[in-house]
Parts: sequence; structure tokens; C-alpha cells
Amino acid sequence: MTRKTAADFEPEVLKLFDKYVHGIIPRREFLKNAAKFAVAGVTAEGLLEALSPKFAEAQEVQGNDPRIKAQYVEYPSPAGYGTLRGYLVQPANASGKLPTVLVVHENRGLNPHIEDVTRRLALDGFIAFAPDALFPLGGYPGDEDKARDLFTKLDQNKTREDFVAAAAILKKLPQGNGKVGVTGFCYGGGISNFLATRIPDLAAAVPFYGNQPAPEEAAKIKSPLLIHYAENDERINAGWPKYETALKAAGVKYEAYIYPGTQHGFNNNTTPRFDANASKLAWQRTVAFFKQNLKA
Repeated sequence: MTRKTAADFEPEVLKLFDKYVHGIIPRREFLKNAAKFAVAGVTAEGLLEALSPKFAEAQEVQGNDPRIKAQYVEYPSPAGYGTLRGYLVQPANASGKLPTVLVVHENRGLNPHIEDVTRRLALDGFIAFAPDALFPLGGYPGDEDKARDLFTKLDQNKTREDFVAAAAILKKLPQGNGKVGVTGFCYGGGISNFLATRIPDLAAAVPFYGNQPAPEEAAKIKSPLLIHYAENDERINAGWPKYETALKAAGVKYEAYIYPGTQHGFNNNTTPRFDANASKLAWQRTVAFFKQNLKA
């Protein structure tokens, strides 16, 4: 079966889907508005199913891959929800202390795709840690719709403190080299930007299509940034000009790329919005950026 891409869907359907997955419109509104684009025997439900993640089909690194060591761990987070839980992955046979990367998920918690991304980073030579923001509410529930609903119930002030705590944990990790980078996707891209404003000694931040901090917050950033945007992402891209102006004014070292023809979520290979060429290039840049900035 040929895998569908964004080109197989009407642009308006993709915009509706983006609103749906970010909680701007409910499922019933997506279905109602997508129905007008349902042709040739394809229903609105069928469009939603086609656009939804296919985790098993897209997995690149198995959880039991002998090249990595993966485990779920818990750490205290006094200023957050009290305890945070996440997925810690490192190369199985590495020698010496390794650079560390905090991985921040989208607005659905620690799902199989983000666990896969975390394993990929371990294969690239990093200790990678992906906390689950939904842990205080029982953890990622195994269903994207339920996860999205749960996410709205989080106290984001506490959740952000959990991610601050996670970065501090990585900095002190015995097997780490004391250098911490962060990358995140969508919601996680916004958290990556936030952490850059909050943690003065953050060694690198790589937000993928994430919300930008206020200009006065951006002025606090000390870490180098590598910023990825999708071309067809009006909602997120609207904040980029002010962010870039603030970064320039503050003398922040940054690189920013807008990938032509791509949709929000282009790095997520579990959905049709995935763009293989853009994802490959963005990931190569990300790994190189981390290797450059996270050396001991």
C-alpha cells in the first residue's frame, strides 16, 4: 500500500486537522467541516483516520535494540508536580561521559513516536531523556484523543517546572558530561524555547515548529538556537518575525530554517504530514548542532 503524503489531502483538510490536534476545534467540528472534502467513497471519518498517527509502521528503532539501553525512570520535581517520570535511553557500549539531550513531546504526552525519537538520539551518541508531562494524570493513555484531552487538565506552571527539573537532572547525571541540550516538537518546541529563556547555562536548544516566547523573555536567552519551521504553518510562523527581532537585539546566536512546502509536524514520520527530505535534513542539522555544542 502506497503511503499517503500531505499532497494527497486538500490544504483546507490539513488546516482543519492542525486545528483539531491542537485543541482549537473539537472532533465533531473537524468531521463536520471535512465532510465537504470527502469524495470517492472516503468519509470524513476516513480522512481523520488517514491523517492520524501510525506508530508501529513508522518505528525506526526498536525498544529492545541491542545498541541501546532504555529504561523508565522517576526523579523528584519539588517545584513541579512532585515526581516526574520519563524514558531514559543511552548507547549500550559507550565509553566516557556523554552529552545529554532533553526530548520534549507534543501535546499528547510521551507517545511511541517520541520514545522512538529518543532512541534515535541514543544511536547518535547522546544520553536522551523524554519526560511524560501526563505522568501526574496517569501517564500517556495509549490513545491520542484521550491524551489530548488529558493535556488540557495539566497545570502548565507545574509542568514547565517539571521540564526545568529534568534539565537539571541531566546536568548532574553521573554518566553525562554536564552539557545539556533540548529539542522538542510543536508543544515541545515551545518548551524548548521556554527552557532557553529560563536556564542560563543550557548548552543548546533545537525547537521544531514551536511557539515563541515574548520578546522580553527572548532577551534572556544565552544558549545557541537551531530553529526549524514548516513553510505551511501560519499559526506558528506568525510569531517568528518578532522572535527573530528579539534574538538579534539580544545578540543570541541562532540559526533558523523554514522548510519549503512542508506542513506543521513534518518531522513526525507517523502521519502524512511527514516530509522525508525535510525531516532528514532537519535531523542531520540537529545532530550536528548538538555534537558541536554539547562537547565536554
